[in-house]
Amino acid sequence: MIIVMRQDASREAAEDVAKRVEALGLKPNLIFGEERTVVAVIGDDRRKDREKFESCEGVDKVLTILAEYKIASLETKPEPTVIRTQNLVIGGGNFGVIAGPCSVESEEQILASARAVKAAGATGLRGGAFKPRTSPYSFQGMKEDGLKLLAAAREETGLAIVTEVMTPHHVDLVASYADVMQIGARNMQNYHLLQAVGECDKPVMLKRGASATMDEFLLAAEYILDQG
Repeated sequence: MIIVMRQDASREAAEDVAKRVEALGLKPNLIFGEERTVVAVIGDDRRKDREKFESCEGVDKVLTILAEYKIASLETKPEPTVIRTQNLVIGGGNFGVIAGPCSVESEEQILASARAVKAAGATGLRGGAFKPRTSPYSFQGMKEDGLKLLAAAREETGLAIVTEVMTPHHVDLVASYADVMQIGARNMQNYHLLQAVGECDKPVMLKRGASATMDEFLLAAEYILDQG
């Protein structure tokens, strides 16, 4: 269920509705869009009473979301989301290009790559400091040393850094260096990791897993969005 606020409704009115949702033992997710504010209500459908909210101050209408993914649904937020970090802008008609090597291997390699990426007109630099490999004996990445090299490349070029995080306990470390947190295809359904990156204050780039359906992909995104 989503509660759509009137265009002239105050922020305080939306927050009051959110408190009423919490009082019912449900989880509110406030979404402040350019055209409207929405309170997405997450929880047991049997406890959602539309009439209790339709009469609240500032409420325009209350809608039922049929899709399993509530926050990722266009019914909840029809206008495009725009992500801005460093000089990278994605969404709302903006086409952001992110380029770079599969993995960070040396200072010389990543700085040369960053300069080439910037010269080509891209605004984001990708590079893996932690690398998931099929073989346990293959190169697994430079880890924090690789993150430090990515930060040095950003310092020189101004490119936004996009790099993969593989486990929940690495989220804080990677977030301290990266501008965008990447979830690789192999981890699309690593739900503890999705929740952990959802709690950090960074944009997340979620890659679609091999053979994943669109519903599975959107529900994976829902795990991230549900954490805020």
